[in-house]
Amino acid sequence: MMAAVETLSCHLPQALGLPITDAQIQEMESHAEDIDFAMAAEEERKLRHDVMAHVHTFAHYCPTAAPIIHLGATSCYVGDNTDLIMLRDGFDILLPKLARVIDRLANFAEKYADLPTLGFTHYQPAQLTTVGKRACLWLQDLAMDMRNLQRARDDLRFRGVKGTTGTQASFLQLFQGDHDKVEDLDRMVTDMAGFKKAYLVTGQTYSRKVDIDSLSSLASLGATVHKICTDIRLLANLKEIEEPFEKEQIGSSAMPYKRNPMRAERCCSLARHLVALMADPLQTASVQWLERTLDDSANRRISLPESFLTADIVLSTLQNITEGLVVYPKVIERHIRHELPFMATENIIMAMVKAGGNRQDCHEKIRVLSQEAAAVVKQEGGDNDLLARVQRDPYFIPILGQLDALLDPKTFIGRAPQQVARFLSEEIRPLLEPYKSKMDVKIELEL
Repeated sequence: MMAAVETLSCHLPQALGLPITDAQIQEMESHAEDIDFAMAAEEERKLRHDVMAHVHTFAHYCPTAAPIIHLGATSCYVGDNTDLIMLRDGFDILLPKLARVIDRLANFAEKYADLPTLGFTHYQPAQLTTVGKRACLWLQDLAMDMRNLQRARDDLRFRGVKGTTGTQASFLQLFQGDHDKVEDLDRMVTDMAGFKKAYLVTGQTYSRKVDIDSLSSLASLGATVHKICTDIRLLANLKEIEEPFEKEQIGSSAMPYKRNPMRAERCCSLARHLVALMADPLQTASVQWLERTLDDSANRRISLPESFLTADIVLSTLQNITEGLVVYPKVIERHIRHELPFMATENIIMAMVKAGGNRQDCHEKIRVLSQEAAAVVKQEGGDNDLLARVQRDPYFIPILGQLDALLDPKTFIGRAPQQVARFLSEEIRPLLEPYKSKMDVKIELEL
């Protein structure tokens, strides 16, 4: 990349009138990919400067072009512009992967849009929702991440040719005071790098706030993935939903019956790391002195690529999970059956009032029976027998024929199926439209 940037920085000035020969350009182009890393490493041991080590190595293989290599440039012309290209290309790799995760989860939500399941608040049983509606909560967060990554990618600009402190003084000197040619060079370099705009003002570097903006979108994705995979782990404990589990997979070295959700656990582990990496660009940007200080460099060489690599494997693993999620409707039904009698008490009261009963009397009857049933569950470890108690009490004879309808789980899920259909149609499917051609990639998780 360094040789390519240096070649670019000589080719365009030639077009603008600087005395650079075709032979020099051709020599550089012929060696742009011919990098002697061993020589560069030896040069760096002597010079203690990575960019100049590669400049010297490149010059060794391009003796004719040696006098004009790195002309007017600074290390950040090479390093920062390369970093911006890598950030852009990194987003271009991640966005289709995120789109595939959203697509798989959308298919799952559609399939289970009307399957009732216990909702949980405070991790305590609450009003029913559906398996598909819960998946839409995950999808909504992922869709926000999709838009955040796209915006961060589209907001990137090129550093361009700005010189040592951002004033373009060296290039103005090269072009003998011709401001138009300096601006033409900046624009041409930006265009050839595939960027629509360059930052109009920089110090020696582009603002390190750009790194904050880029990595914050990845950290936010990490938070989303952690929440989704934590939910999957909780549901796996209830045996309602499980991640894929291979035929010969071992869950525990000591307990052969275990089916540990190791993929979701891995996602959570890596997602925490992705979130934690956000601290690096925040602190780096805050301690940049004046036009630049070098204590950003070593940190960024770790935090930037590591964030993108971490996001990449998290998305690959999450795609593998969402492609193979297993739902156990009978277990879900049993859990509903265990809790639904308590949740149906208001419906029973309303039905009794319609049948001519007194609301307060009915409420007291239900309260007493509910407490008795709760004691059986909590103190004796028995099943919830509230419904049986209602059926045995003569007071409720007027509505006994309605009990099955009153306890139909699908009457407790509100508009969840309709919400799923509208959400997928109006928000998710249009979001995935640009990635239709990249949806067929299937992830086989390699351990």
